[in-house]
Amino acid sequence: MADGDARQLSGVPSAPCDPPEFLSDVPGSYPWRVLHERHPALIEKVRAATPYDIRVNRALDLLLEEIEGVIEPLEGSAHDRDLWESWDRGHIGRRWDDAPFLWAESYFYRKLLSAVGYFGPGAWQGVDPFEPFKQAELSGEAVDEELRELDALAALPPAELAGTLTLRALWGNRADLVFRVAAGPELAGRESGLVADDSALLWSLIDGEGAGVPGVSGVSGVPAGVPGALGVSVVPDDEARRAAAGHGGVARICLVADNAGSELLPDLVLIDHLLHARGTDEVVLHVKPLPYYVSDATPADVLACLRRMSAAGGEAGEAAGRLRAALGSGRLLVRAHAFSCAPLPYREMPVGMREDFASASLTIMKGDLNYRRLVGDRAWPHTTPFAEATAYFPGPVAALRTLKSEVAVGLDGEVVKALEATGRPWLTTGAHGLIQVRP
Repeated sequence: MADGDARQLSGVPSAPCDPPEFLSDVPGSYPWRVLHERHPALIEKVRAATPYDIRVNRALDLLLEEIEGVIEPLEGSAHDRDLWESWDRGHIGRRWDDAPFLWAESYFYRKLLSAVGYFGPGAWQGVDPFEPFKQAELSGEAVDEELRELDALAALPPAELAGTLTLRALWGNRADLVFRVAAGPELAGRESGLVADDSALLWSLIDGEGAGVPGVSGVSGVPAGVPGALGVSVVPDDEARRAAAGHGGVARICLVADNAGSELLPDLVLIDHLLHARGTDEVVLHVKPLPYYVSDATPADVLACLRRMSAAGGEAGEAAGRLRAALGSGRLLVRAHAFSCAPLPYREMPVGMREDFASASLTIMKGDLNYRRLVGDRAWPHTTPFAEATAYFPGPVAALRTLKSEVAVGLDGEVVKALEATGRPWLTTGAHGLIQVRP
């Protein structure tokens, strides 16, 4: 879609009672560390990964200086300067620390693309500065093993297969390359698990059965009858209900991708399952139009993953063939909307994107950044209902997310108490995940 559509905001304002947005102005806080530690480290990693010329290296030096001071506007010749000015909320010209964390973090990546000459003219025009990291991860032995495992998954019973594909898509978010820049040995040995699990409700919606499935909780938390929230997904056995020939799923599902590589691969496997095992008529895959947040998926990354799957052969290769056919027939559509790189929450999505999500029987939001944009990157009480934070969204919505930032809603109070009682960080380490659904 054109940038003009990205400026046609839906006009849904923040509610007066919304909690404050996260800022980066508290030394030592998570947002402050991202801005003052992770971003400088990323600039040096980008510099080391590609033999940029003197001009680019100087521009990177200037960006390093800028993020310690005042937010500067884009250069006057920037093709998207007007667009970013329409997304500005009075932050340009202020200190980086004083801008909302989501806005500042997003603007940093736009400025980084300018610094490396991505928008040209010149030799580096269109060259993804994060490609060396993506390629190294996608060609690694861990991906070989992941793709080989698909051969065994094909033999699983339908209910177990559904749960496994959900968890693989969720925990694939651990492949987030920008997160790895800051992740350290403290992650080793951490207990991992779900702090909220609406997987039963998720699959009931995918199968077109709505929220009226016996034994399924309609609020974000743990499926009805399942004690605790730190275990694995429990999906109702669907063999009987899908035994009748010709039983199909819903008309359209939107999946908003997060990361490329080891996360996008299980996303594509899940999409293949939706199209060819669950009877979904059409899947719309939303990706970023530009390299963003290091590992966020772009159309080029979708093609790279399909090639990787094809080369692996076996079940992975067969899935890649079906997905290629689905792209050709129109059953799988890829969207790369300009607003996907906006520094704003989905509450402010433009009309075209809102209509796309409204046309879907279900929208699945993947990853931490999409979660922050979905519920608002604000200091919500963690027990705030997920349905309340997403009430503006134009259709049923689900979140599959590994926790890597301080925002979280829809959690049971006892679960929050148990996590806090450990005395260990749990919101930003990537050790916990959640599956939340608002029908």
